[in-house]
Amino acid sequence: MCCTTRWCGNAQTTPWPTPSLDAIPTGDVDMKHFFGLLLATTTVAFSTQAMAQATLYANDRFAGQSLRMTAQVPSLQSYNFNDRASSIVVVGNRWEICEDDGFRGRCTVLRPGRYDALADLGMEDGISSARMIPANVRIDDDRYAPLPGATQAASQLTFFERDGFQGRSYSTTGQVSNLRRTGFNERASSAVVAGERWEVCEENRYRGQCMVLRPGRYPSLAAMGLNDDISSVRALPRSARVADNRYAPLPVVSQILFYEREGFAGRTFTTETPLDNLQRAGFNDRASSAVVVGERWEVCDDNRFRGRCVVLRPGRYASLGAMGLNDRITSVRAVERGARIDDGRYAPEALPVYDSRRRGGERMHQAEVTSVRAVLATSGQRCWVEREQVQNRAPANVPAAIAGAVIGGILGHQVGNGTGQDVATVGGAVAGAALGANIGRNGQPTTQDVQRCENVAGGAQPAYWDVSYNFRGRDHRVQMASAPGNTVMVNEQGEPRQ
Repeated sequence: MCCTTRWCGNAQTTPWPTPSLDAIPTGDVDMKHFFGLLLATTTVAFSTQAMAQATLYANDRFAGQSLRMTAQVPSLQSYNFNDRASSIVVVGNRWEICEDDGFRGRCTVLRPGRYDALADLGMEDGISSARMIPANVRIDDDRYAPLPGATQAASQLTFFERDGFQGRSYSTTGQVSNLRRTGFNERASSAVVAGERWEVCEENRYRGQCMVLRPGRYPSLAAMGLNDDISSVRALPRSARVADNRYAPLPVVSQILFYEREGFAGRTFTTETPLDNLQRAGFNDRASSAVVVGERWEVCDDNRFRGRCVVLRPGRYASLGAMGLNDRITSVRAVERGARIDDGRYAPEALPVYDSRRRGGERMHQAEVTSVRAVLATSGQRCWVEREQVQNRAPANVPAAIAGAVIGGILGHQVGNGTGQDVATVGGAVAGAALGANIGRNGQPTTQDVQRCENVAGGAQPAYWDVSYNFRGRDHRVQMASAPGNTVMVNEQGEPRQ
């Protein structure tokens, strides 16, 4: 199709206005006046166009070789400036910049302003064509780049080095095209998002796998396959449209789950709200183990949050007796997000927890199981766990820690082939074993779980099932407390759900 307009694309407009011959007066007319009017009209049209220009620079902050454009450039190769621009100044009208010749590929619309780093837009050294957009052309909001220098003071992203908002942290209120410059590249394990939505990507310049985080607290980035894997971040404009499958699962509410017996066994009780007296819930002085997800929780041995109180971080606590609270908890409440807690009030660090609860609005799918492997406990023996004090380093007691990891249907999840490193990073059953055995290894007296066994008849029993499944062409592994069927329930990202 032949395009006869200056702007050809999703939106079109007529060429710049010029006097029409049909409008030339006939009969007796002042020709001097007419040609003066003709010249004035033409001058206005072309002066308006001349005001619209964009200048490309080879380096950030408007340095290095430059190229000034006043008309559309279908191919920057013709000017020896293809894939070379690192910053740009836009004057007058809006300009569209595209990563391929002929205004194809990924394109972004720039409003007038000074863009000192195209890397922040994910387009550093990636522009191949550019054109001015006439003032009367409508552009969808999600096609615009963020305004240069615009920062939303209320929008902030904070990363933490460890799950559960623990360890060293890094905060930003502006886009970061490469976290390597901040010393926090591929180090984030949990996050807090305030204000607007944020896009986080596994490669710099917003490339590779990217996900969008809504405002909220994300205690484990491993749940979305991004643990220690984020290299660039940017806030999204409020008007930006995002496909549903690009969103990370919504942050879940904080919750504490009590078990009647140690090792996550027996009757259970769950709450998401503070309770000043567990007597009313029928679970007073009955909790022996616990699982905490979301926020920290304070547990007290007297009602109304009195007596001796201990703060539990998110994780799995196989024995409350280890902190002197077995069958002694009477009141519980979540700790406010910003509350500062003295180190002496915290319980010993817990084993990691995989939160397989469904998030609000998630669409569920069935993924086909491709293989199942039973991981056996000690063959031909009955084993249990005892807690004892130790002084020096000892080899990791993997079977004991795995026994503590079996708390529910889903123990851990890895994306891909599931190498040993993946398992340890994500926090599945094997990771729980390694982390549990390392708790307290600072040269000071501490406690550890020690496995005791006796020979029994009847052979081996599975400790857990290592299950592989495929969802939308991507392989996943999951550790489960019971044998699966032919399928596993997953969300849009392929993460297991119960």
